[in-house]
Amino acid sequence: MTFDQELLAKKLAAISNVTSLSQLSLYCFDIIPSTNQIAWELLEQAKNLPLAAIATQQTTGRGQWGRSWQSSPGGLYLSLAIAPHILTKDAPHLTLLSGWGIANALRQYQIPVNLKWPNDLILQGQKLGGIKTEISSQQNQIIQAVIGVGINYSNVVPNTGISLKYWSKTYSKSAINFALEELAAIVINGILNAYEYYLNYGIDCLLSAYLKLFDNLGQSIMVEGSPGTIIGVTSQGELTVRLESLGASTEINLPPGSISLGYNKS
Repeated sequence: MTFDQELLAKKLAAISNVTSLSQLSLYCFDIIPSTNQIAWELLEQAKNLPLAAIATQQTTGRGQWGRSWQSSPGGLYLSLAIAPHILTKDAPHLTLLSGWGIANALRQYQIPVNLKWPNDLILQGQKLGGIKTEISSQQNQIIQAVIGVGINYSNVVPNTGISLKYWSKTYSKSAINFALEELAAIVINGILNAYEYYLNYGIDCLLSAYLKLFDNLGQSIMVEGSPGTIIGVTSQGELTVRLESLGASTEINLPPGSISLGYNKS
């Protein structure tokens, strides 16, 4: 399977309303170890930003916390490199804005994508995709960031996953009629739109928009034996939970990776 870079460029030009896309450099590959890895190698070669590295298959794709990411043919494997120049402590903002930007963009095509904490795209209660953000910083400033995205398009998925093609055939009234290249254009445009929104309006407005698509809101969970309810996400990407115990309640914030919320297949 070969990715059509010329078609991607045409689709980006057709849907884009983000100024930075006019400077975007595209690098497309068939099979590589990891798009994030390639993006960093391109940055070491002093390639101009923003840039996107895209592959039809990864051999060593990685998710968050070192977990493997299945990267079989038919999926979208994409890394977008930008120079955000924001504080290092605000690195979680990049994952939040990316997830919201992609979900919001796909919803414009009547694909009801939601967000699962901390970095998943959810469709029909199953995992459609994930995001892995990596940064390079100097003196408490992020100078480069690589936002890695994997989305199931027509590839084989695990039991907890769903592909766009399968969803379209099984649940949607209208078939997905865009190619993988257009999906890549939608994702890139969605992230850059969200980044522009974040720069213009700040993290509070972005977080408010994020929570409107937050799939885990109101979910009941157990935290160290205590029952709780998920009530939000902080600007640092932490999960806010209200714990109930002996007639009293308290709120706590859990860092990403501290618990797993699972999937709610519907």
